[in-house]
Amino acid sequence: MAARDPAMTIRVPIRSDADLSWVRQQVRRRAAELAFGLVQQTKLVTAASELARNTLVYGGGGHMEITSLGHGGTDGLCLSFVDDGPGIRDVRLAMTDGYTTGDGLGLGLSGARRLVDEFTIDTEPGRGTAVTVITWAADLPVAERAVR
Repeated sequence: MAARDPAMTIRVPIRSDADLSWVRQQVRRRAAELAFGLVQQTKLVTAASELARNTLVYGGGGHMEITSLGHGGTDGLCLSFVDDGPGIRDVRLAMTDGYTTGDGLGLGLSGARRLVDEFTIDTEPGRGTAVTVITWAADLPVAERAVR
């Protein structure tokens, strides 16, 4: 799997509620450019919205990087949400449906995971969090997907 063009990676700051809207717009635009179907676009935008909100609310802000990918003729999008916040103490617990440390429904991380093809989280208390998701424009065989 390789980035299509390094110039196609953009960084979107996440510092306010207005930035959450900008994240959604950028993800939808890039997914449409890669001919993602409407359902795939909606799933990816929903996941991005949840992860961007977590970056702002729990991480104190940060940024999203969006990169176009190519793998065997299939286009994909990689979204990375990065913050320098307090990190996540118990990732397994945080990925449990219904668990929340705030006022939400506790479906942000686990819900986002279900909406994408690949999901990774790198976090440590006191070090911040990076969540990376990938969605492919067409289904890849399960053996070629990386879920961590």
